[in-house]
Amino acid sequence: MYALVDCNNFYVSCERVFQPQYNNKPVVVLSNNDGCVISRSNEAKALGIPMGAPEFKFRDVIKQHNIHVFSSNYALYGDLSNRVMKILENYTPNIELYSIDEAFLNFEGHHIIDFHKHGLEIQKRILSWLSIPTGIGFAPTKALAKIANRIAKKFYERTQGVYVIDTDEKRIKALKWTKIEDVWGIGFRLTKKMQAKGILTAYDFILPHNDWFIRKEMGVVGMRLKLELQGESVLVIDEPKTKKSIAVTRSFEREITDFNELKERVVTFASVCSEKLRKQNSCCQVVILYLQKDKYKSNGAKYSFYQLETLPFASNTLFSISDLAIQMLKKCYQKGELYKKAGVIVTDIIPSNQRQFHLFEDENPKFQKLMEVIDTYHDKVGERKIRLASQDLKRTWKMKQKYLSKRYTTNFNELIEVQCK
Repeated sequence: MYALVDCNNFYVSCERVFQPQYNNKPVVVLSNNDGCVISRSNEAKALGIPMGAPEFKFRDVIKQHNIHVFSSNYALYGDLSNRVMKILENYTPNIELYSIDEAFLNFEGHHIIDFHKHGLEIQKRILSWLSIPTGIGFAPTKALAKIANRIAKKFYERTQGVYVIDTDEKRIKALKWTKIEDVWGIGFRLTKKMQAKGILTAYDFILPHNDWFIRKEMGVVGMRLKLELQGESVLVIDEPKTKKSIAVTRSFEREITDFNELKERVVTFASVCSEKLRKQNSCCQVVILYLQKDKYKSNGAKYSFYQLETLPFASNTLFSISDLAIQMLKKCYQKGELYKKAGVIVTDIIPSNQRQFHLFEDENPKFQKLMEVIDTYHDKVGERKIRLASQDLKRTWKMKQKYLSKRYTTNFNELIEVQCK
């Protein structure tokens, strides 16, 4: 039996953990640079605020209904996500982190008599320890667990946030209820094609006469999905995989024209890339720099640029990656132009233990030792405190975050204060 545990309105729930005065009130969380709505409380949904809505278009509605707005606080969300996953690991070691607020659990080999009761226990512990509400769906396959999770959240009063598909009768009923656009793996374009062929629900998807169409449009993936919806498990829990490339790109809080300011951003992005490489015990051999001008104010027709260079040796240190990124920046930078976005991408990634050494040219061995010391320190304090002199010592991400809350769990200076009287 599989379970999908999904945190409800996760970003909003994280904000409410330390600010309970916003419980039962409309709340939205905005994306990078306070652009679009990426998380909504149920109260905000009821007021008609759609997902992905540009903040400036709904500014009047937000003021009219006194909707509280937060900027994305990824330090807080990431830490609370890790805590949720640590709780789930107490129930089974077979866990797949599907997203920041979702995880699949495999209970194969566990002797559980009542899955609904077990789900309520998991739900209660997460709520008690972290104040994060969740929905849990149990089913024989991952695709069905997704549907069970949707039912659990849709009919909360009847399910208490936990639903179990454990009979054929429940499975068929759930498939007939599920719209084709809500089936795991069916995107917008496929939905249109399915609907044109009369495939309107998940139940229509598994009917034999639609096999040829599914095989034509989705190939093996579609046939595997059909087996999953029929109750045959073919999608197992995925082991964590090494990423083939790592990209760190950000839009700036304002347009940048100064080279040194642009350099600071590029070095910071390179720093985060190198950190992610070390966390997965990998090295990269190629570094790509991405720059984007303001296309409406650019002097030329071209407004986005990519520059690629190969490292003389595979590396995961900040020094080697940032030095190469700076060299590429010097080649791409045009004085007087307004830049609104930049990024560093590392690729051709190999495991660190497969790194080949060069006879006449290699990286300074002190770099690797220094990275180990920095990583150990950052793991303890939870923040990137040690940086290159060219980096901004106050902020890693320079974004417009007008409504940013405190980092209650990762910054000692922003811990919640309690008054005892």
